[in-house]
Amino acid sequence: MSVLFLIGRIIVGGYYIYNGLHHFLSFTMLSGYAKSKGVPLPEVSVAAGGVLLLVAGVTLLLGFYPEIGVVALILFLIPVSLMMHNFWAVGPDEKAIQMINFTKNMALLGSALMFLKIGKPWPFSLG
Repeated sequence: MSVLFLIGRIIVGGYYIYNGLHHFLSFTMLSGYAKSKGVPLPEVSVAAGGVLLLVAGVTLLLGFYPEIGVVALILFLIPVSLMMHNFWAVGPDEKAIQMINFTKNMALLGSALMFLKIGKPWPFSLG
């Protein structure tokens, strides 16, 4: 079971690392989209979001202070979900897409919170 937990950490950590890097590799596009959604200081917000995702991914992947990663995810997922995926405030053409992204983020938030109940140190971790 420890190996399965490690495989899961690699998948989840890799997911967040990939998305954190995406914030910087697609910075102009994401900043423009954030601006179109009314996000204050969109460039700063996109960069901060990228850093939060990278911190979360690395801490979960390595098992090194995963609580910090969970806090980073809370700080990322709640505002992003409310501001960027506000399905209740968009037209019918966009509603389904934003609802899918909102509910995905809520599921990711739920899984992040579950990490807090896993005993430490995690198997094969640096923490």
